[in-house]
Amino acid sequence: MNSRGSFLAAIPPVTKHLIIINCLMWLATIVLQRTGIDLFDYLGLHFWEASKFNPVQLFTYMFMHDNAGITHLFFNMFSLWMFGVTLERVLGAKRYLFYYVTCGLGAALIQELTWQLTWHDTLVTALAASNNLTPDQVIAALNAGQVAPGLTDSFLNSMVTVGASGAVFGILLAFGMLFPNMPMYIIPFPFPIKAKWMVIGYGAVELFFGLHGVMSGVAHFAHLGGMIAGIIVILYWKHTGAIGKGNGFY
Repeated sequence: MNSRGSFLAAIPPVTKHLIIINCLMWLATIVLQRTGIDLFDYLGLHFWEASKFNPVQLFTYMFMHDNAGITHLFFNMFSLWMFGVTLERVLGAKRYLFYYVTCGLGAALIQELTWQLTWHDTLVTALAASNNLTPDQVIAALNAGQVAPGLTDSFLNSMVTVGASGAVFGILLAFGMLFPNMPMYIIPFPFPIKAKWMVIGYGAVELFFGLHGVMSGVAHFAHLGGMIAGIIVILYWKHTGAIGKGNGFY
């Protein structure tokens, strides 16, 4: 890295520009928020039935991050750098960028599906708790049109997802499939874990958290969506010979 002049110079172009864009967008959300402009309203992923939804959000959301702190951005960009550098060199810049965006889009679609299946029950639970009613009473009120439409739309607009996590989980999936036996050191384990088991473990944890509502503020199913999209693309490329068949764990 020293021979190339700097740390950034050692990072291949797509990974480097993805990191830069994400960091700039994070700064933009902070600066513009102080002027009364909330970029999350325009670029964050909203539920497709909400009034603030725009199809372009399926793409733009993956470049937005929580601006309440730097943790969300840092861990996503650290993971992107840690695994993306190797993948970009193996896949090539164009194929790597296509893969990254596809995983992000897959994560967005799975998140939309998750919202579609859960938003009504979530709204009923919230209204029941805030109005000291039973869920059946709330459902009856909704069916009778006794709940203001604006309240429902306001609730739907509050459902927003941002972050590169879905695409990054796709990157982790690809790394595990292309380098299944590479040893990885993961805190707090004092011993190396093969990449394929790391990926399977991450997937299992995300599925468990999603089904049991653990860390409900995290889009667990979007993470799984990125991995699902990733495995489809990698298997297709292996089938067509676009990349080497190798010895993946699938």
